[in-house]
Amino acid sequence: MGEIRDIEKSTPRNLPSSATGPELSLQVISAAASSMREMESTDAPGASMEVYDSSDSSGFRFGVNPQEAWLPLTESRNGNTVTSVFHLLSSGIGIQSLLLPVAFSTLGWAWGIICLSLAFIWQLYTIWVLVQLHESVPGIGTRYSRYLQLAIAAFGPKLGKLLAIFPVMYLSGGSCVMLIIRGAGTMELFFKVICGGEATCEDKSLGGAGWFLVFTCMAIALAQRPNLNSIAGFSFIGAVTAIAYCTLIWALPISKGRPAGVSYDSLQGKSDMSGICDILNAVGMIVLAFRGHNLVLEIQGTLPSSSKRPSKKIMWRGVTLSYIIIALCFFPIAIAGFWAYGNKIASTEGMLTAFFLFHGHNTSKFAMGLICLLLVINCLSSFQIYAMPVFDNLEFRYTCMKNKRCSRLVRAGFRIFFGGLAFLIAVAFPFLPSLAALIGGISLPLTLAYPCFMWISIKKHQQKANGFMWCLNLGLGCLGMVLSVLLVVAAIWNLATKGLHANFFHPR
Repeated sequence: MGEIRDIEKSTPRNLPSSATGPELSLQVISAAASSMREMESTDAPGASMEVYDSSDSSGFRFGVNPQEAWLPLTESRNGNTVTSVFHLLSSGIGIQSLLLPVAFSTLGWAWGIICLSLAFIWQLYTIWVLVQLHESVPGIGTRYSRYLQLAIAAFGPKLGKLLAIFPVMYLSGGSCVMLIIRGAGTMELFFKVICGGEATCEDKSLGGAGWFLVFTCMAIALAQRPNLNSIAGFSFIGAVTAIAYCTLIWALPISKGRPAGVSYDSLQGKSDMSGICDILNAVGMIVLAFRGHNLVLEIQGTLPSSSKRPSKKIMWRGVTLSYIIIALCFFPIAIAGFWAYGNKIASTEGMLTAFFLFHGHNTSKFAMGLICLLLVINCLSSFQIYAMPVFDNLEFRYTCMKNKRCSRLVRAGFRIFFGGLAFLIAVAFPFLPSLAALIGGISLPLTLAYPCFMWISIKKHQQKANGFMWCLNLGLGCLGMVLSVLLVVAAIWNLATKGLHANFFHPR
């Protein structure tokens, strides 16, 4: 009985006492079992206390929680710094980065660079917070390998799910839908480039829904890998293609010179309200260009961990390397893109459209086709990593009901089901990119605010020792929530004044 009381005392205090459900019950079981191992190890002569189970080099407790060994996100913990860099680059660089020069057309040179720099530092800090909180319970070894798990541990089961479940769903499944829309549109553009703009191209083209179906079939065919570690090769391809098209899209316009009539005067609305909303929308473009926070914990969950070498050291090394590369992609796109097109880019949908519009006539078909091909490959690669949390959730429900691992047939069925569902949503709502600012503003706290509040909640017993960190996280968290509200209001105002072309079931 004395040992049982010791185990109860060693249960992590940051877990809510009212917690129920498989997520937290598994964490408490892991905590108690880890404490039992620690007591057993200290009884042995010459044994040293270890935080993690020494039966596996990765620190993965197969005996305590076998369900973790069945799920795609935590099935393999044999990753390393290199694979984490590939995953972070593939998930962190997206087509949203091509909108950065559009934001500069409203903010101007000085405020554009300031806002981009502040956003980069802010989101990098919140990634650091998530990396530190992945193993947030000292001496126990609990690992939060899913964003929703950490939110529940920090805010409680009800509030955690309420705050995090929609942003996590949108940034995973919603991103896959957006990738289908963007990827299919770029495939159609690639087809037109190859055809040479002849009149017969329109007759040969598949149409919007046809391109959506082709892209979805290709994405699901590639999505049959069993776990997150196994798609490191796809993430490598995604990282290489992202860096390549980001470099080409700003280097080619510089080499060909600026079009006539380029101006760098800040563009804002005529009325005060319109001007404020334009500025907020520009800030939103910059902030939303940084993505992938919903996958940071999942990527870190693929890394091995031990008391001597915790996963946060490996992960932070990967974050540092990857975000140096991301900075080298984003800042040149924003600065060189605005230099090349100035305010002319404001009337386009970003760098890709501006490049084809202003430099398409004097650019080789090979160069334009290469940019489109790189974008398509990048979208297919990014689809794999953004879909993995959805696959993990589907298999989690299955394993809870059946208490066994998913067979290959069941796993393939889940992937085909999700692909079909994402395809239907993309066809039904092909105008979703027009709502990206609105939905992105709603999900923004997941990137800039929630990690700060999670730190405060989980580290509250260390408030006196970390007074500066507590104040910093409180200030950034509140500022992130205010910014989210302002971006949502600006997006609604923009939709109300400019309108929304809601072409239901008519993709173009």
